[in-house]
Amino acid sequence: MADEIVLTDADFDRYRDLVYKECGINFTDTNRSILEGRLKERLRSKPGTTLASYFSVISKDKEELKAFIDSVTTNLTRFFRNQAHFDALERHIIPELMRIKKASGSFTIKIWSAGCSTGEEPYSIAMLLSNILPQPWKFEIVASDISLKCLMTGKEGFYSENRIEGIPDNYLKKYFDKVAGGYKVKADIMSKIRFDYHNLQNDSGQRNLDIVFCRNVIIYFDEVTQARVVNRFWDSMASKAFLFIGHSESLFGMDTKFEFLKTEWTTLYRKWI
Repeated sequence: MADEIVLTDADFDRYRDLVYKECGINFTDTNRSILEGRLKERLRSKPGTTLASYFSVISKDKEELKAFIDSVTTNLTRFFRNQAHFDALERHIIPELMRIKKASGSFTIKIWSAGCSTGEEPYSIAMLLSNILPQPWKFEIVASDISLKCLMTGKEGFYSENRIEGIPDNYLKKYFDKVAGGYKVKADIMSKIRFDYHNLQNDSGQRNLDIVFCRNVIIYFDEVTQARVVNRFWDSMASKAFLFIGHSESLFGMDTKFEFLKTEWTTLYRKWI
C-alpha cells in the first residue's frame, strides 16, 4: 500500500536531486513531507510499484516524469491575489509604460505570467488591462507553467463557484458567462492569453517584455537557481520594464541588475537602461 511506503533518507536524496535537476525546486528537511506525500499519491494509482521501481520508470519515461514533476509543484492561487500589486499595475506601471511606449510609436504592452498555475493571475491581468486601456492600445499575455494539468485548466477558462472569490462584481458580469457549475471566461479575454508549457530552468525565448509576473515561485528555489531564473527574466525584458515577485520574496543580496522600486501601493523591481 502507498500509505505504508516510508521514504528513507537515501530515497529522499535521490528523488530530491531529480526534482532539483529537472525544475529547480529545492526540497529540504523542512518540506520533505510534501515530497513524500506527493510520491504516495502517485504510487497509490500504480499498485505494486515501489519507490525503487518508480524511480527507474521516471528516469526513462519522460511523460511519467512530467506527470511526477507536475504532482510535486504547489499550485495555490486565486483571482487578484495581492490586490496591492494590481493597484500598482493600474495606477503606476501602466501609465508609465504608456508614456514610454507612446514616445516610441508602440501601442502594445507585452506581459509574461510565469508560473501561472491554473490561470487566475493572467486572467486577472487581462481583465484589468481590458478595462483601463483606451484605443488604440493592445496587450499580449503569455502564461506559462510547468504543470500541464494547470495549463489545461487555464486554457479551458472554467472556474467553479468557489474559485471566483476576489473578482469584482463588475468584472464578473463583464468578462465571464454564467454556466452550469460555475463561470466561463469570455472568448475575447481568452484570446488575449497564450498558455504555454515552460520550465523556468530554461530560456523562454521571449524578448522585449514590458512586464513579468513571477509571484510565489522563486521561493521554492535555492539561491543559485533563483539568480539564474531572475537574470533570465532580465534578458527577456525590454529596456524599460517591470518585475513583480511574491510579497514574501526578495532580490536583496542577489547578483542582479534589477532596481528596487517602491510605489504608493507596493514594492517591485524594474529594468531601467
